[in-house]
Amino acid sequence: MPDRRSLIQFVTYAMVGAVGTVAQYLVLISLVSLHWTGPVAGSVIGAVVGAVINYWLNARYTFGSKAHASALPKFAATALLGAVVNGLLMRVLIDGVALNYLVAQLISSAVVLGVTYCINLVWTFRRRSANADA
Repeated sequence: MPDRRSLIQFVTYAMVGAVGTVAQYLVLISLVSLHWTGPVAGSVIGAVVGAVINYWLNARYTFGSKAHASALPKFAATALLGAVVNGLLMRVLIDGVALNYLVAQLISSAVVLGVTYCINLVWTFRRRSANADA
């Protein structure tokens, strides 16, 4: 059972993620509606836009990190993994399962939220304890 601090941190992460997700969906819907890209490419481009927003909000509000030199490359790698997972899931759900692209995106977003939260918690923004430095 997660403790209260972990639960609050996850809820904050999810709320920050919602802001990035709104940006992702706006990019996705715009690109697809304007026929500039297909749904998978639009989703991946949107995921990159959302990742930039998410980094700054998570560093400041979720994890309280100012160690951008070490956190930013890790966050970028995690975001890239999230974009790849998102793109693969979108391809499978749209082409393989024949879901509507927005339904596929909702499912992909939920999966990527869980994966990236865990990675960011234990790797990107992990704080070293005082005992680990001794």
